[in-house]
Amino acid sequence: MTHDPASLLDHAERVAATAHAPYSSFRVGAVAVSADGSLFTGCNVENAAYGASVCAEVNAITTAVANGVAQIDTIAVVCLDGVSCTPCGNCRQVMREFGVKRILLRDSDGAPVECTLTDLLPHSFGPDSLPPTSLPESS
Repeated sequence: MTHDPASLLDHAERVAATAHAPYSSFRVGAVAVSADGSLFTGCNVENAAYGASVCAEVNAITTAVANGVAQIDTIAVVCLDGVSCTPCGNCRQVMREFGVKRILLRDSDGAPVECTLTDLLPHSFGPDSLPPTSLPESS
């Protein structure tokens, strides 16, 4: 199931309003869409120990994974406090792990922009970059 880009971005904008961003004042919301069309939301959650902060995209994807989703089709990302924003490098890598095909952003005028992960993360490293593993048999 494909969702309308504008409605997904509007949903991400509503989620961004719930962000916990007391340090950067950079509120981001994301909506992850699974292959069956289910929606999972996330916002950035900052922490005084900065490394413990979680980006909106990762929050949405891990929520989907916690609900049994193994692959994300689309992710929509909106920032309330910047002209425009794109996912950070860590978020791009997490998107690679879960096979995101379509990324929806807004341009500086607020219009939907669609791109692929290859656009944002060319020559990426992912699960298929690793050698096959052989797990020990369980007894």
